Amino acid sequence: MTSPTKGITSTNIERNEWQWGFTPQAELWNGRFAMLGFMAALLTEWLSGEGILHFYGLMHYMSVATR
Repeated sequence: MTSPTKGITSTNIERNEWQWGFTPQAELWNGRFAMLGFMAALLTEWLSGEGILHFYGLMHYMSVATR
C-alpha cells in the first residue's frame, strides 16, 4: 500500500516572495505587472476614445484617401 502523500515535497520558498533572476516567483510578478499594464492601456483607450499609440502621439491618423 502506498502513502497518499508520497511524492509531495515541501519547500520553504514563499510563492510571492520577490526574487531576482529567472525564478517562478519572478514570472508570477511579470505576469501581474503585464496584466496591470494591459488594463491601463484598455482604460486609456476607453476614456480617451482613441488607441494608446494615438493617445501618446506615436501614431498619426491616416485619411481614407491616402490608404
